[in-house]
Amino acid sequence: MVVNLDRLFSRRAMKLKGSEIRELLKLTQLPGMISLAGGLPCPDAFPIEVIRECIEKIFDKHILNALQYGTTEGLPGLRKVLAARMSEKKNIDCEFHDIIITNGAQQALNLLGFTFIEPGDVIITGAPTYLGASQAFHAFEANFESLPVTDDGLDIKSVKRNLKRLQRNKIFPKFIYTVPSFQNPSGVTMSLENRIELLEVASEYDLIIVEDDPYGELVFEGDAIPPIKSLDRKGRVIYMSTFSKILAPGFRLGWIIASEDILNKFILAKQSADLCTNPFGQYIAYEYIKGGYLDPQLDKTRKLYRRKRDVMLEALEKYFPDNVKWTIPRGGMFLWVTFPKRINTRTMFKRAIGKKVAYVVGDAFFPDGSGHNTMRLNFSYSDDEMLTEGIRRLAEAIKEEMASFDLEETIMAELI
Repeated sequence: MVVNLDRLFSRRAMKLKGSEIRELLKLTQLPGMISLAGGLPCPDAFPIEVIRECIEKIFDKHILNALQYGTTEGLPGLRKVLAARMSEKKNIDCEFHDIIITNGAQQALNLLGFTFIEPGDVIITGAPTYLGASQAFHAFEANFESLPVTDDGLDIKSVKRNLKRLQRNKIFPKFIYTVPSFQNPSGVTMSLENRIELLEVASEYDLIIVEDDPYGELVFEGDAIPPIKSLDRKGRVIYMSTFSKILAPGFRLGWIIASEDILNKFILAKQSADLCTNPFGQYIAYEYIKGGYLDPQLDKTRKLYRRKRDVMLEALEKYFPDNVKWTIPRGGMFLWVTFPKRINTRTMFKRAIGKKVAYVVGDAFFPDGSGHNTMRLNFSYSDDEMLTEGIRRLAEAIKEEMASFDLEETIMAELI
């Protein structure tokens, strides 16, 4: 057995970090634990009977091809129905040859990093930003320029200001990464005005925008805002999405829409990783869309998640202290909680676990490690009763944490 593996691992492998959320999910398996942590869809949203029908159709029509190797780009039929849907529902001008099917959106992020990032390259993200993206880009040794996220999404003024500063220092970022619709983790949505302006800024500085859109179909209040990709006329936007939130995450199916030059590089990178995405799952997704099942199922999911969001918001209003703030998302699966600066949600996490409730600490979503007084809460997974009880337990932990600070301040004042 090799004793000193550290001398054999690559520098890149030595810098890899584990997912905080993956580790937190282990705690959710403890008896009696209520998890408001993971980004899991509600099992009630899985179209089980529809999937059964799709599988029966596959056995009738496609079974030999479904069990065989597939092309790296993905099943042509699936790419065609996806392209038609992107054009009809999202106003994204694309054909099937503009799409590659991936093993989930996470592989799309990995292909992005593999294709674009050299060690030390600068990329622009929000603060907070999606943890899975941070992990993927960190694996390729990127440097992060993390800019504030406001109620209207990525702060465009900050983007402009920092791009000017970087340019003065002869630093040229590779791309801007954003989740503009119902962002993970904050739940906020970038306004149409900001999407237009971000595209203009990217054009001015000759940058690529990476638009990650896993939640865009989950709008349950107001109108959906057009994707940035629908405004793109120069192939500057790489659009990625997933079936995990609109079918089931277990299939591990995602897709990328990009210009030919970019897509060709992704195809080569994917060939070196896994040859192809599993054909059987692709055939299920193909039959799911082609059979007209997706939109009726989305209507059910939107109603389900809106109710769950409202249950959580009602519980927050009832139980949380007045000096705690939270976002009110119009879709998606998450909301974002901000505490007074003195509260550290990482420190408080142990107290919450003692109450049998889990959340995700906010600093996990900040590449620079800030955001210590924030947390992400998921409302899609737990049932209504558990959502209310989970918020009640969490409120107890918060109040105890705040009381401990008040006691410390009183003691210090008396000593002085």
